[in-house]
Amino acid sequence: MAAKNLGELLVTENVIGVDQLEQAKKEQRLNGGRLGAALVKLGHINDKQLAEFLSKQYQVPSIDLNNFEIDHTILKTIPKEVCEKYSVIPIQKAGSSIVVAMADPGNLHARDDLAFLLRAKIEVVVASEKEINQSIERYYGGNVSYESIMTEIEQTVSGGEETAAQVEIVDVDRHDKDSPIIKFVNLMLTEAINMRASDIHIEPYEKRMRVRFRIDGVLYEKVQPPQGIATALSSRIKVMAKLDISEKRRPQDGRIKINIKGKKEMDFRVSVLPTVNGEKIVLRLLDQSNLQLDMSLLGFEPDEVEIFTRAIFLPNGMVLITGPTGSGKTTTIYSALATLNTTDRNISTAEDPVEFRIDGINQVQMNADVELNFASALRSFLRQDPDIIMVGEIRDYETADIAFKAALTGHLVVSTLHTNDAPQTVNRLLNMGFEPFLVSSAINLIVAQRLVRRICPKCKVPEKVEDEILLEMGFKKEEIGTFEPMKGVGCEACSEIGYKGRVAVYEMLEFSEAFKSGIFQNLNPSQLKTLAMKSGMRSMRQSGLLKIKAGATTVEEVLETTVRDEVVDLEPKVELKVEQAG
Repeated sequence: MAAKNLGELLVTENVIGVDQLEQAKKEQRLNGGRLGAALVKLGHINDKQLAEFLSKQYQVPSIDLNNFEIDHTILKTIPKEVCEKYSVIPIQKAGSSIVVAMADPGNLHARDDLAFLLRAKIEVVVASEKEINQSIERYYGGNVSYESIMTEIEQTVSGGEETAAQVEIVDVDRHDKDSPIIKFVNLMLTEAINMRASDIHIEPYEKRMRVRFRIDGVLYEKVQPPQGIATALSSRIKVMAKLDISEKRRPQDGRIKINIKGKKEMDFRVSVLPTVNGEKIVLRLLDQSNLQLDMSLLGFEPDEVEIFTRAIFLPNGMVLITGPTGSGKTTTIYSALATLNTTDRNISTAEDPVEFRIDGINQVQMNADVELNFASALRSFLRQDPDIIMVGEIRDYETADIAFKAALTGHLVVSTLHTNDAPQTVNRLLNMGFEPFLVSSAINLIVAQRLVRRICPKCKVPEKVEDEILLEMGFKKEEIGTFEPMKGVGCEACSEIGYKGRVAVYEMLEFSEAFKSGIFQNLNPSQLKTLAMKSGMRSMRQSGLLKIKAGATTVEEVLETTVRDEVVDLEPKVELKVEQAG
């Protein structure tokens, strides 16, 4: 049976549904890899089940590598790089044949390459991809731990009079792969990738230093390295990011690009900040393969997809995405640009920094050294016959003014702004000095968003929540009992956290005639929000309630991320206007 029928076999055996198979195929098209790996990633099937089905499909035995001791002499027959490339590992010799565990026994190209490399007949057994990767790390010497590196570091810096600066010079000059500092940095970057961290924080303090990972928006302490290596650690990262290792008084920004098992590249955006105790370093992970460019997978409700799509396909006007740093604005904007990115459209972006590169879009990196800022880039764009302009962030009046003029003269402008919710964006622009008529006529849509953690699908269980809490959150009395709040109890798949991944909650503000009238009446933010909700806007709290009902996130997450909707009285403002008119 051909490998392409794996999905059909799983559906036939009622292990997965047709919808789940289609989701996995979509994931496979977006990020590559095998269909089986996509099914495991989405949680539709586990590693063990997949191995059993592959065994049945290809009529080869399956094996649990966790309970199998591999002969170290056989490992010399296949290099580690080949094992990683094909997700295989040799396990034993059987007469003149060599037994090889494979995650994908249907990969005939891999079989041919292995037979040629070994100059022997190979016998295939099936093992899960996870077990094979763990075995490769274990048997090929990849199981470096923080503890073992710490021992090396302590031996390096414990020479009595030896200082951190001396360690730094040895490390930087030699670039020795066996150096404990280099091992530590490599392990830190690798673990951050494996744990799906978005940021790494390296923080020196007076009597200690620590390394923290931000995972799904929350910081977790990973390790506390010896304080004496702070300078050496900083210098190693600066060398990788091509920064000036002698400059310790000014902030610096750079970028690190590394290869992961030769399959893909990972970028790290590096920020170095001098503090009173040394240099604090933050590395942001930029994984192109995880960039979500499919709008249907961003967390939009069906009606929100329709609203957002309608707004970005208008020939002119402005779409603003608002929210704090780390709220997913970049992903939303890139998904819109990817949807609009066709050969008949000229798209230009001004970004600081350019986080992800998209083929077919003209992306410009801001550079203060040559006075290339958002305003100057926008002026140049307008001389480049643009259809769509993206401005990374509206920070000042000048940038906003040019963006408004572009939106009113036949261009679609997409940008971001830092505000708490969608209606407050209007007041922010008015406070910057823009006239109400300009704001109401130029803007098509304002999208405010936040990210909430998604419940781990492997350990999701019902959660008992008091009715009073649900009512206080905003659920209607008739909704209580029609759904069951969920939570994650923690498992291996989510590192015992109970959450895995994040999903966005949105507030989409279209400018109705009633809302435009409110802008001209100079209503305050609370009144504008009330007016917007009466005009049909779903607030972020309401969006969060829908995510709770769908079992995507928890009550706790929505309470921490969104604020309760306060409906205020609009009538006094109207009466005041009437009295003044009289």
